Amino acid sequence: MRKLKHIYIYAILDIETTGGKYNEEGITEIAIYRFDGHQVVDTFISLVNPEREIQPFVVNLTGINSNMLKSAPKFYEVAKRIVEITEDCIIVAHNSQFDYRILRTEFKRLGFTFKRKTLCTVELSQQLIPGQASYSLGKLTRALGIPVSDRHRANGDAMATVKLFKMLLAKDVEKNIIKDNVKQDISKRIKDTHRAIIDRLPSVTGVYYIHAENGDIIYIGKSKNIKHRINQHFTNTSKKSKKLQLHATSVTYEATGSELVALLKESEEIKRNKPIYNRALRRTIFTHALYSFKDSNGYINLKIDKTNNNDEKHITTFSNMQSAKSFMFKIVEHYSLCQKLTGLYPTKSNCFNYTIKSCEGACINEESPESYNERVNEFITKHSYDNKNMLIIDQGRDIDEKSVIYIENGVFKGLGFYNLNHQITNLKVLESIITPMQNNRDSKHIIQSYLRRNKRVKTIIL
Repeated sequence: MRKLKHIYIYAILDIETTGGKYNEEGITEIAIYRFDGHQVVDTFISLVNPEREIQPFVVNLTGINSNMLKSAPKFYEVAKRIVEITEDCIIVAHNSQFDYRILRTEFKRLGFTFKRKTLCTVELSQQLIPGQASYSLGKLTRALGIPVSDRHRANGDAMATVKLFKMLLAKDVEKNIIKDNVKQDISKRIKDTHRAIIDRLPSVTGVYYIHAENGDIIYIGKSKNIKHRINQHFTNTSKKSKKLQLHATSVTYEATGSELVALLKESEEIKRNKPIYNRALRRTIFTHALYSFKDSNGYINLKIDKTNNNDEKHITTFSNMQSAKSFMFKIVEHYSLCQKLTGLYPTKSNCFNYTIKSCEGACINEESPESYNERVNEFITKHSYDNKNMLIIDQGRDIDEKSVIYIENGVFKGLGFYNLNHQITNLKVLESIITPMQNNRDSKHIIQSYLRRNKRVKTIIL
């Protein structure tokens, strides 16, 4: 008998608050749409009298002031309706952690424990619609062509989240990401201090530093979503996570925009600070490399081998043998190279690709070494930046900014950020914005492997 799939019901909501100190905020407006995966089946929208002062910046942002809320119902008067409309639902919000915490806080003041599963459309968007300049609700919906009315009001933002969530459901073809991102209530497993840390962090790409009570850095990491990653550290049950949870009292971060910049900064910062819980990452981060040599017939051969600590003459490096082989199979196909001369098909005669007419016969001396080597050298030139002066341009921290990695004569010199209006190919301008960084085997591996994985990254040869 075929098992029926579980059908989720969602409570898609947005909350406006008074602002103020952590856990002292009150709700000023709430909008909830009960959504069955296809259509909205119930709606609740209401102003709420928070019985506390609204911060001036919130009044400017939302337009909601104390006079508007004098005759609005207090939270206890709408609490029953909120419980009913969210019953058996997964709460969905843009930064659900914030909205869910505010709801739980309000119910806690009434002596009631409010528990629901949650889904965050920021996290889902980052996975299902990668590469966006910003994941704030306003900028993301604008980029996706989703109409929004009444921005920064609960009803307008909740309806925009409904439209965004419909798009995300459609993009999640396998239905795995939605399922895997549903969060159980973790309030019992996470300290209030840790929850406060998470709430203050942004969902941006960058490097983060976990500090002990005395201020010492005990762990350094990088993430495409710092808030989400720290949440994982503070809720995970692994040995390392439990140690971090025991000693972590604060988290600082540096936004980078670019994952490549984050990887390079993480590597250098770990070497410089040697945090106690980064021991595994202090070791060399690659195990295999690609080498070239000429055989007795004059053909350039390519060979994957374990890295030799004393030898810098490799073309590129890999984290493991599997990723090296996977890359080489793609290269053989792309440049019409010989499986035998790339070490992928050990044989004394012709390679398999020659049999199916996709190798031109270098394996049996049918193609001339000059013709074959031309394609090998084209590959080597593309994937090695030895002796090159070049810039790697990637995402910046803001929409009008880019990051730049500077390589001079094959040596990684450093990185920086520039406004789109600047002409960075001028060396004096370039040198003024570049922060010098260490050139080492790890940084070379990080840059080469990132360029392999991200074909759209722009490179400029100087």
